[in-house]
Amino acid sequence: MLDFSKHALEQMEARGIERDIVENSISRPDQILKEEGNTVYQSVLADKKHLIRVFVNDKNRVITVYKTSKIRKYYEGKI
Repeated sequence: MLDFSKHALEQMEARGIERDIVENSISRPDQILKEEGNTVYQSVLADKKHLIRVFVNDKNRVITVYKTSKIRKYYEGKI
């Protein structure tokens, strides 16, 4: 079971990101990166126009989530 920070839940609601999308991004990510001590799980959405980025701290807590159309900026390598 994932632990979500209050901030992450607020961001998910504000950005219209459903919990199952976040959970799928963590369980089956397209890519895993390290940024500033956090693990970033990235998944390209089915529309192929957006990337979900899920930030998890060292205590396995989801600290923030967002969706971006700037796939090339964040995704390393070819999709």
